[in-house]
This record gives sequence, C-alpha cells and structure tokens, in this order.
Amino acid sequence: MIRIGRFFFKYRNILFGFFYAFLFIPSPPIISIYPSGKANYLWPLTIGLCITITGQLIRGLTIGLAYIIRGGRQGKPFAETLVTDGLFSHCRNPLYVGNILMLLGMGILANSLYFTIMVFPVFVFIYHAMVLAEEDFLRKKFGAEYEAYCKRVNRWLPDLRKLNHTLSSMKFNRKRWIRREHTTQYIWLSGIVIVLFIKYPQLTNNNTQLKFLLAGFFIGLFTVAYLYIRHLKSIGVLTDE
Repeated sequence: MIRIGRFFFKYRNILFGFFYAFLFIPSPPIISIYPSGKANYLWPLTIGLCITITGQLIRGLTIGLAYIIRGGRQGKPFAETLVTDGLFSHCRNPLYVGNILMLLGMGILANSLYFTIMVFPVFVFIYHAMVLAEEDFLRKKFGAEYEAYCKRVNRWLPDLRKLNHTLSSMKFNRKRWIRREHTTQYIWLSGIVIVLFIKYPQLTNNNTQLKFLLAGFFIGLFTVAYLYIRHLKSIGVLTDE
C-alpha cells in the first residue's frame, strides 16, 4: 500500500481533475428524476451541494488556520515541520477529508450511481494509500513526536470537541487561503456550474439557450476572477502573511 501511495502521490495534483471527468459518464441515477417531480431533483441537488460545500469549508479552514507545508519534493512526501494545531489538532488529514467530501458531494449532485458506488471508492482507496505513504515518511522523520500525535488524533474521523476553541483562538489567514486555494476553487465552482446545467434542465425550464447563456456567464466570471488572482499573485500582492 505504501508503494501504491508513493506512486499516486507523485501525480496527486491531477487526480481531482481526472476523477471529475467521470461525473459526466452516462449512469443510472441515484434518485430517479421526473420532469414534473420537483421534489425528486431537489434531493440530490440539496444533499450533493451540502456535502461538497462542507468539504470545501474544511479545506478552507485547514489552509487558513494552520497550513501544513507538505507539498512534496521530487514527487515524494515531504514536511518541514510537524503541524499539529488548527484543524490538524482534530484530524490528521483534514485536507484529504475535505477533498473526499467534495468529490462525494459532486457525485451525488451529478446524481450518478456509477460514480458514487464504483468510481468514488477508487478515489478513497488512492487517498488512503497516499496517507499511508505520508505517514511512513512522517514516522521516520519525526519518530516519537509523530507517534504521540497519532495516538491523540484520528487519521480520518474528525474530533469536533474543542473545535470552537480552535476557531476562536486562531486568526484566519485570508491571503494564504486565496493564494493556495484559488485554482481548486476555480475548478470546483466551474464543475458545479457544469453539473447543474447539464444534469438539471429543470433549473432553466428546459430552455437550452438560457442554460448555455447562464453557464457561460458564471464560468466566464470565475475565469476572470481566477486570472485576476493569478495576476495579484505574480506581482506579490498575495504573499502569505
């Protein structure tokens, strides 16, 4: 498993986009939707959005409170220091938990049975393998300190006790969140728009012209915002505080 995790860690930056593509493969629905059944299409829409937004919220809080410098070097796990505060005091892998919830929510939002029961479990398996590879590195580098941390904090299941204290005692680094997260936000928000207008024609009363007009507007808006943030980053305005 560690070897598998090391392999996928090297290509982890393209994993999210790769699995996103499976959202649009034809599939039986999780919940049947009928043209006149408004209550039916609201179920996957509401549940999917709530789960994927929760995942993005977890990612945002993790990065804004206590970002962990574990970006890897030469395609291998790496960490300068062992970060144990912020959301890392409640879960050892909050960024991965956020990613998993984001993708699960997108699968439900797309109302794709194949994605949810076949593709999504593969994504979770890959992330679990990557975590094992990272843990192997951290255990070797930080030794007893990391072992003690593992005993205090669960690998996957967040401990919500004292979460209010964590949120109230730490300052959210807005610039760091924008700098580190703008690409993920752009891909995620654009994906939501595409799924909504492809999977839910009811939102535009089956008006194809209106559907493409609104989708183009929102994606264009996100693109302008993304390019503007890239510009601010290039001129040094969004340096980490």
